[in-house]
Amino acid sequence: MSELAKTYEPNAVEAKWYDFWLQNGCFKADPARVSDKRPAYSIVIPPPNVTGVLTLGHVLNNTIQDILARRARMLGKEVLWLPGTDHAGIATQNVVEKNLRKSGEIKHRDDLGREALVKKIWEWKEKYGGIIIQQLKKLGASCDWSRERFTMDPEYSQCVARVFVDLYKKGLIYRGKRMVNWCPASLTALSDEEVEMKPQNGTMYHFKVEVVEQPGTWLTIATTRPETIPGDTAVAVNPKDSRYAHLIGKHIRRPLPVQIPDEQKLIPIIGDDHVEFEFGTGVLKVTPAHDKADFEIGLRHKLPVVDIMNPDGTMNAMAGESLAGLDRFEARNVAVEKLRELEFLVKEEPYQNNVGYSERAGVPIEPRLSEQWFLKYPSVDQARACVADGAMKFFPDRWAKVYDHWLGGIQDWCISRQLWWGHRVPVWSKTIPFDELKALGQNTINLRVDDAEEVIGRTVSLCGQKGHESFIQSRALGESETALVFVSTDSPNEAARLNQMGFTQDHDVLDTWFSSWLWPFATMGWPEKTETLAKFYPTTDLVTGPDIIFFWVARMIMAGFEYMGELPFRNVYFTGIIRDKQGRKMSKSLGNSPDPLDLIAKYGADALRFGVMRSAPLGADILFDEKNVELGRNFCTKLWNAARFRQMQGGAVEAEIQPALLTSDDKWILARLNAAIGEVTTTLEEYRFSDAAAALYRFFWNEYCDWYLEAAKANLASHKNEASDAVEGNGTVKAAFLHPQLAANTLAVMDFVFAQTVRLFHPFLPFITEELWHGMGFDGDLPATQGGETIMNAPWPKQLDADELVWFGLDAEAEKAANAKYDVVNLGRGLRRDFNIASNKRVRFVLHSTETLAPHDIEVLRILLNAEPLDVLVKYDAPKGTPVALTPLGELFLPLEGLIDVAAERERLDKEIAKVEQEVAKVRAKLADPNFTGKVPAKVLDEHRQREADWAEKHAQLTKMREALG
Repeated sequence: MSELAKTYEPNAVEAKWYDFWLQNGCFKADPARVSDKRPAYSIVIPPPNVTGVLTLGHVLNNTIQDILARRARMLGKEVLWLPGTDHAGIATQNVVEKNLRKSGEIKHRDDLGREALVKKIWEWKEKYGGIIIQQLKKLGASCDWSRERFTMDPEYSQCVARVFVDLYKKGLIYRGKRMVNWCPASLTALSDEEVEMKPQNGTMYHFKVEVVEQPGTWLTIATTRPETIPGDTAVAVNPKDSRYAHLIGKHIRRPLPVQIPDEQKLIPIIGDDHVEFEFGTGVLKVTPAHDKADFEIGLRHKLPVVDIMNPDGTMNAMAGESLAGLDRFEARNVAVEKLRELEFLVKEEPYQNNVGYSERAGVPIEPRLSEQWFLKYPSVDQARACVADGAMKFFPDRWAKVYDHWLGGIQDWCISRQLWWGHRVPVWSKTIPFDELKALGQNTINLRVDDAEEVIGRTVSLCGQKGHESFIQSRALGESETALVFVSTDSPNEAARLNQMGFTQDHDVLDTWFSSWLWPFATMGWPEKTETLAKFYPTTDLVTGPDIIFFWVARMIMAGFEYMGELPFRNVYFTGIIRDKQGRKMSKSLGNSPDPLDLIAKYGADALRFGVMRSAPLGADILFDEKNVELGRNFCTKLWNAARFRQMQGGAVEAEIQPALLTSDDKWILARLNAAIGEVTTTLEEYRFSDAAAALYRFFWNEYCDWYLEAAKANLASHKNEASDAVEGNGTVKAAFLHPQLAANTLAVMDFVFAQTVRLFHPFLPFITEELWHGMGFDGDLPATQGGETIMNAPWPKQLDADELVWFGLDAEAEKAANAKYDVVNLGRGLRRDFNIASNKRVRFVLHSTETLAPHDIEVLRILLNAEPLDVLVKYDAPKGTPVALTPLGELFLPLEGLIDVAAERERLDKEIAKVEQEVAKVRAKLADPNFTGKVPAKVLDEHRQREADWAEKHAQLTKMREALG
């Protein structure tokens, strides 16, 4: 046992032990050690963006993962916690481009070109990309850092290409012109899951158009986007709408762009069931190029598609001279003014609707017709069934319904992004005359020239290497003698040959999630059958946020079934969202998100971890308050001081407990420890981390420190006093000090309990528990693999079995005896509070009891009551007005003579009783008034009834105190 410092200094301790863990390879996983006796436990980190820095969300997520990993080690499992980062295509490219523009190196990415910009991004990644990893180490994350992965590592990139080619061969990946979500800031398509819907206060503009065939007949159209009128190619009404059905087939003049009236574009009035009677005016402008629903209407009616907007959200020449070149929102204002000038604007009214925003760029997205790569999801049925049948469990389970609902209506995934940073689509294309197609491979490609839409594909080898076959798709181009040929390959040799043959690789990169959906197995060496993959896949747990249940979780499950033939993890824990005290989501813009590193520097990593976990109920949002972190620090201080108190007593460390010498307090704390072990174990197995933290807090602070350590002082002082058992002449029993070995036995109990306690705390508080484990000497004589080297390998505490309970004498009677004493103490402290007597002031108590109390128990009561003296009398005639409490051990009196001014106290109580009586009268008067009770809501009525009950209880307490004073 080495002497602990007077105060706990977390920064020095944390740096020391994290370095020790790294130097000794404590986090490294070895698949060779996995066996029936040492089962595998694995968890993959949700890879943070390479652009990222530590947030409170990361603290929550990674603390939970660390708790799971550290506890698994203590359960004797071989643990792999696999870390890594994600290349974060849009976010990373945006950051680097922004920095380059700020420094004046570029005005636009084209100034550098693809190769040079990607080189700049790699340079940025090497310089700044590992920041969050270092910050996770500050938090105490026990990842196997030797296995750190990056989604653009060469081996990982090869996996991505391999999966693309495989899905392409299976016909699940295709290229098509579809309406997509377009980000005008990042200039790329987005999947539906990357669009965040936000309520907006906008305007509904009503404008009128004249029916050409019926002059004087006007239709009023309502729209929130008048700037898109130049792209309208029809006006639609519901054919069942009697107001307008007779106009179907006729035409209106499109008001914008402004031209000579006789040359205004005529567009048809069509009938479509999609149009809602009640929405707007029941007349819908149809803009196929700029609205998904309108695009579908356009397909049904073969309408022209007029794109009036540039990729960056500015209007193009098709929008007309007055709008061309304007930003879309500027164009909206101009379009409204033009309608007003033409006297077509009927009215404007406030309107709230949901607008889709790019999750990354934070700007409104544009529906845009674009040629993109799409994926028909694989293994959907298996992915859906594994959650439905319970093979994979969600915590909390309510997310299972959300997951199933999404899979039930799943849409094809737009996997291409118009970026330069990321995995480039592994497809090459070239227009080739039909008679040259044979030269592409060993097999002939047969084409049906009569169907321009048909795509015929075949697997061929371009480089003669077995296992590196490419997949060729050919699409006939109209009546020409050529075909557009697409070749997909993951072979570098074949790619080089294609480049030599004049093929051009697709310019797009793959959606970031197309790489991260392979994370659980691609990080373990797939497609090779590695020992790591064999031993650690499927993984055990996944900890993530519900906001990426579709982005990542569902896709990983599908990929797992498609490429590994089984699910990728068995349990999924969904964290809540961290919010501030006002319930607002943490964000930099609101300035309500503290820097976790500042909190670590101020309070320590353990304090931050414990503070966050205490306030993180299963799956619910967390209201962050720095006071919880301060509480975590205070708790660490309490743990430290309890250890120092034990050291100050001296004696042998972890001596053998002698059951015959156990007091009722010893048995009580052993029973409470046993219950705490069971409760913490159960709550962790059920992923109720905040409940586990609360149980630990209650046990250590309240039961061990507040009660047991104070009670133990009676034994610890025994070796300093002569044993005596004298009874004074007046019947008072003096506190007695019995067996001289009581102190040593109490120290043995303290060591046993404390050693078990720091093990229970280790997953939550890794640094301080490691320091105390060694500082208290608990590592002595233990094998290295059982806690001799580090507490993280010490066995997880187990509850006492039946024989051990008998051996220690832990039964209901022992616990009842201790609880009876503590009830006496609580009631005695209540008497102090009633009469405003400070808890640190020693006062006389008299316990009138007919029971025979052991001298040790009397001494415990004296210490806990802070009594000087505590008289335990068989007979006691209390002076009139002496306050008394009825306890399980008899009547406890608090003689007030010399403690208070009785007359002044009577006067104070009389005044307080009078005030309470007034409040009682007020509330009862209201409750007796039918004008009040008949009009107020039931909730208000219940509040007044509760108020009456509270005041009545207060009156009874004060009256009792007043009567005690005579």
